Amino acid sequence: MDREKLARDILYYIRLGEDSSIEFKSVRFEGNSIVEPNKEKIAHELAAFANGKGGRLIVGVEDKTRAVVGVEPELVSKTEEWLVNISQQSIHPPVDIGTHLVQIPNAEGELKTLIVVDIQRSIMVHSSAGRYYQRVGSTKQEMKPEVLARLFQQRSQSRLIRFDEIAVPRTSLAEIDASLKQRFLKTETPERDQLYKLHLTANGDDDETNLSVTGVLLLTADPSQWLRNAYIQCVAYIGSERYAEHQLDAADYTGPLDQQINGAFEFVRKNMRIEAVKRPGRIDIPQYHLGAIYEAIVNAVAHRDYSITGSKIRVHMFADRIEIFTPGALPNSLTIDGLMENTVTRNETIVNLLSRYYQANPTAGKQALIERRGEGVPTIIGESQKLSLQLPEYRMSSDQELLLTIYAANKEKNGLTDLQ
Repeated sequence: MDREKLARDILYYIRLGEDSSIEFKSVRFEGNSIVEPNKEKIAHELAAFANGKGGRLIVGVEDKTRAVVGVEPELVSKTEEWLVNISQQSIHPPVDIGTHLVQIPNAEGELKTLIVVDIQRSIMVHSSAGRYYQRVGSTKQEMKPEVLARLFQQRSQSRLIRFDEIAVPRTSLAEIDASLKQRFLKTETPERDQLYKLHLTANGDDDETNLSVTGVLLLTADPSQWLRNAYIQCVAYIGSERYAEHQLDAADYTGPLDQQINGAFEFVRKNMRIEAVKRPGRIDIPQYHLGAIYEAIVNAVAHRDYSITGSKIRVHMFADRIEIFTPGALPNSLTIDGLMENTVTRNETIVNLLSRYYQANPTAGKQALIERRGEGVPTIIGESQKLSLQLPEYRMSSDQELLLTIYAANKEKNGLTDLQ
């Protein structure tokens, strides 16, 4: 950030006043607490910018008089923390903000510190205090139902437009990891055209080229920079309960989707036990069928709802089971009972590219990462039940999260013991 240019921009904004992309606010403290402005009103302002084309909140300028009052140096950190907490806790889903400090003179020529809050156009629709706001001119207004419905449609949360194909603001071709794009490219076609036809890029505001949601997930080294919680959390516990002090191993896998899948798969393979009996030859009894585990992780990654920012895929291992949590309700009219017979794809572009361009981990016993024959759930259920003699269980752990429980095999439960 060029601070001199930012200072010139701020002086320009102050001279012209508020508009659809600029909002001024001053803060008043009593002791160490901010009493003005109201926290809810700031949440409305941030959400309105995110629901529109983005904008800047400039803290330290009176909104009516445009007087530069600044933020006292010893209170700057406290004010920044207050703003970040509002963006994360008072808005659903949370809004990402960037803050910058700049000093400009007031009317008397004294330098005052301002906090400049940048809010980008979001790929989602945000509410604050249960209401939806938009920026209209220099004010915020609650959206009428027809405007809100149109915005949901445009931003794909209505699923009328595929969420995995929409543009991700603040991304560009520069974010692509060169090593990750080669599998998609053919020499006879311009690279930019190929990425666009595969829906790895998309046209954003003002026809700028952004990465799509799929592009971020497949072509960047850390998708969670733009899509919060787009990673897999793995934890292995010693016993059968979720206690932090009983953790045996833990890792987060944050790379592109294929690396997340392989990382989580190797985590399970490394932490699962393999018992053995002699009768008279050795018989190995792994806790889990690796092919079923691989299918379960692939399904979670391919079919999760990436518009949900407050939840990640979780793979939790216990002494007697694995629990895999996938963010998102079941798509369309799919039910738990229909998982075995029906295949409904939430992220068609992601699934298409994973099936065409990615090979499976050889240990999983398959070739393509996704084979698109509708055999994923039957494999998970059939192979797991055959091994552990216990039926895996799908259920909704909440209205926005699917839980798959796969039970572990062991020689006692399977009736296998060493012959005496």
